[in-house]
Amino acid sequence: MKANLFFITTVLFGCTFFAGCENDEKLIEDWSKKKLMVEEGKNIESYLSQESKVKAKLTAPLMLRYESDTIVVEFPKTLHVDFYDDSTKIETWLDSKHGKYFESTNKVYLWDSVVVINIKGDTLKSSDLWWDQNTKLFYTDKYAEYRTKDKQIFPSQGLEATQDFRRITFKQPTGILRVSNKNFPQ
Repeated sequence: MKANLFFITTVLFGCTFFAGCENDEKLIEDWSKKKLMVEEGKNIESYLSQESKVKAKLTAPLMLRYESDTIVVEFPKTLHVDFYDDSTKIETWLDSKHGKYFESTNKVYLWDSVVVINIKGDTLKSSDLWWDQNTKLFYTDKYAEYRTKDKQIFPSQGLEATQDFRRITFKQPTGILRVSNKNFPQ
């Protein structure tokens, strides 16, 4: 009888032990998820300098910096950037409703009402634009419209432009480009 009681107790204890070892999958998943670190800044004023010269000044009401596998800085509530020439004079300025900076590639993705204006008054408008900090180029494959100060309009499906608009390549122009005779060789 004592042997049966010992056997029954051992079996009950073993069943309880094994039932207690069941893993809660959601709990394990939550523990193993990589924590995404988020830093928040308000009323941001940031400067970009290269070779001891200020190249750009960014202002934004809100900045979120995400640190995971790569660092991404997001500007979810508008941003404004002044780009400077070598004499620290503003050569171009940019406004956008949203932007993301990808630190690993030094590229900025801008979207929603992107407007870039140079010192001459030429304007680039697009819903979607990239800026490469290394090459100082703006580019997009989306529809963009470039307007000169004298009201010439150059619509295009995609373009690439230097930061100061001295060189612009229209990938697929979608309108008629009017050029005066003085621009053709005789």
